[in-house]
Amino acid sequence: MENRTCCNHQLPEGYVPEHHKDANAAYDHFLITSETLSLDKACNLVRSDSAGAISTFEGTTRNTFNGQRVIRLEYDAYQPLAKTEWYKIVQEARAKYHILGTSMHHRIGRVDVGQTSVIIAVSSAHRADAISAVHFLIDSLKVRLPIWKKELLDDGTNSWKQNESIDLDAHQPISH
Repeated sequence: MENRTCCNHQLPEGYVPEHHKDANAAYDHFLITSETLSLDKACNLVRSDSAGAISTFEGTTRNTFNGQRVIRLEYDAYQPLAKTEWYKIVQEARAKYHILGTSMHHRIGRVDVGQTSVIIAVSSAHRADAISAVHFLIDSLKVRLPIWKKELLDDGTNSWKQNESIDLDAHQPISH
C-alpha cells in the first residue's frame, strides 16, 4: 500500500483526512442565539483526537467606543443567509488552511458590557493553521455575514454599525 503525506504525517492510500472534506454540520458548527455563549461548548464541538491545536476568538462588548461610553450592544441577523454564507467562508478557510473543525457562535439581541457576542473556535493538527484560520474566519464574518450591531451610548444616542472593510486577500494559505 502506497503512503502519502499530509500535515507532516504519513497517510494510508485512500484515507481522506477530516480537514480535506467539505464544510458540513459534522465538523463545522454554526449557532446564532439570544442565549449566553460558552467558550467551552464551542471548543468541545471542534475537539478531536487528531487535533494538536484549538484556537479561539471571543469578542466581547467593551465599555467605550471613540471616547463615548457604551451601555450595551444589540445584534440582529438574517439567519438563513448568515448560515449559508458562513459555510461558504468555512469552505474558503478549508482551502487555505488544514483545519479539522470549526465553530461559530454569535449572539443576537441585547449584549451588555463585558458579555460575549461572538466565539470562533478552530481545531487543526498544527497551531499555525488554527490561529490563521481563526483570524480569517473572524475577518470574513465581519465583512460578509448579515449580522448587524447597534451601539447604545450613555448620552441616549444609538447607531447601527456598518460591516467592516477588511482586505481578506491578505490572508495567505499556510504551506506544510
